[in-house]
Amino acid sequence: MEPFITKLQSLVSSALKEITENLAKRAVSNGQLSIPKMDENQLVHYNLAYHTAESTIADHFVKYAHDSSHGAGDQEKDMSILFLGEAAHRLRAELSQRPDEYGLNADSLNKLFAPDVTKMIQEATASKRYNTVGDRALDSNYGVYALSDDHNMMRETFRSFADEKVVPHAEHVHRNDDFVPDDILAGLVEMGAFGLSIPARYGGFQDDAKMDNISMLVVTEELSRGSLSIAGSLITRPEILGKALLKGGTEEQKQKWLAALASGEKMCAIAATEPNYGSDVAGFKVTGDKTDGGWLINGVKTWCTFAGYADSILILARTEKDPSLKHKGLSLLIAEKPRDKGHKFEFKQPKGGHITGSAIPTIGYRGMHSFEVNFDNYFVPDENLIGGEAGRGKGFYLQMEGFQGGRVQTAARANGVMQASLEAAVRYAKERKVFNTEIANYQLTKWKIARMAMIVQASRQYAFEVGRMMDDHKGQMEATLIKFYASRVSEWVAREAMQIHGGMGYAEEYAVSRYYVDARVFSIFEGAEEVMALRVCAKDLLTQALGLKG
Repeated sequence: MEPFITKLQSLVSSALKEITENLAKRAVSNGQLSIPKMDENQLVHYNLAYHTAESTIADHFVKYAHDSSHGAGDQEKDMSILFLGEAAHRLRAELSQRPDEYGLNADSLNKLFAPDVTKMIQEATASKRYNTVGDRALDSNYGVYALSDDHNMMRETFRSFADEKVVPHAEHVHRNDDFVPDDILAGLVEMGAFGLSIPARYGGFQDDAKMDNISMLVVTEELSRGSLSIAGSLITRPEILGKALLKGGTEEQKQKWLAALASGEKMCAIAATEPNYGSDVAGFKVTGDKTDGGWLINGVKTWCTFAGYADSILILARTEKDPSLKHKGLSLLIAEKPRDKGHKFEFKQPKGGHITGSAIPTIGYRGMHSFEVNFDNYFVPDENLIGGEAGRGKGFYLQMEGFQGGRVQTAARANGVMQASLEAAVRYAKERKVFNTEIANYQLTKWKIARMAMIVQASRQYAFEVGRMMDDHKGQMEATLIKFYASRVSEWVAREAMQIHGGMGYAEEYAVSRYYVDARVFSIFEGAEEVMALRVCAKDLLTQALGLKG
């Protein structure tokens, strides 16, 4: 490894450590981290989260790329150096705009702009390096996946399925806001995709002895590369419900539900968000009132994806009436209903309970449909309260167990859309001529392709690293970091793919227009990026800097 790389990594790490400690000290009140104090300057805390994410990914990318055991070559090395150089450049540019707000004195700032530092960044991000990476990417050398033989076989299997079964339907479903085709659902059931996060003892794909989140990430990325909405997101909901059950469900509930989810016998949806409350779960209003033999659910949930076809909906409801309990008054219940492929559904229970749903029109992410769902005295039996009586008031924590996996899975979905965008951009750049020259031969095109390839590879490899952390029951904040980063940057990658297509990128004739509108959803669902940055990442970083417990 070239010496300047290590020096640049150290410089970035030191700068982030200094500003994190400075911001932490400013946010203390009565010996504890104060969210109101943090909110006095949300911008710097948001940027702290972003630059920490980018720096963390850069460090891992460099380590991965320079480890010959991964099979990484010169392409990965050059991409990792570019990524690190860009991260260092953006960090010092941000800090130079508002040093006082980050608590930086003149000496600290001057270190970042010393001539030798500028020279290192210039060497890392030289145009020649972009050209080289771009040329290799245009020859389809985007990078390597660095997977085990088993995981690589799984990747190739699901990539073939995506190419043969998913891609042919993707544009029709998107343009007509149609439903997921039956052959895709049946194929994924047959391949065991819905059991990827469920242990073998319950009928799933996971080894009973050790978790394997890489399988879920690999499959999610390949299906999302084919289509986010009719394939890539299908396995997210059983992942969330499955992990909530594994964390807090009774053994009877695990036996009943996990096998049914893994086999595809049961399809599920998640009902968490409410019309006036997204990430602010403490304010949730949907209630679960105790009645003879079960619970009556009342209220409205929104952005409930797949709720029409799902025959089981996981509901985060307020079962405890003391308002001071806030999120500790929430429980998880599984409501059952018939399947429906339409944009609206309605079902009345024999004893009068009522559920209705209406799909919300969206610019992208079409196929599964996202519903607003109204519950009117809808009955859920006691046996469907996750954890039974012991699970009352623990719904928020059980759901977070599933959402941790959902966040890194969202990164994998973003990686899949980015990979599809990159491949489309490369194909078109090699086909299209402007002024009698293939646009692939223009330096600006090479720069775009190089950055796209670099970003996808960096994001993918860090997502895999987070998956390995989660296998060891770690990585909660890191899952949020990669979700935050991949979601935000996927829009740029899809945008540049669209731009390379020129006018045809704006037409629905080419799939890049779909990639672009699909990519927009990542920064919104599974936790809006602002909430992820401020309430998870920055909060955890400052808490750690203060040596406090989260």
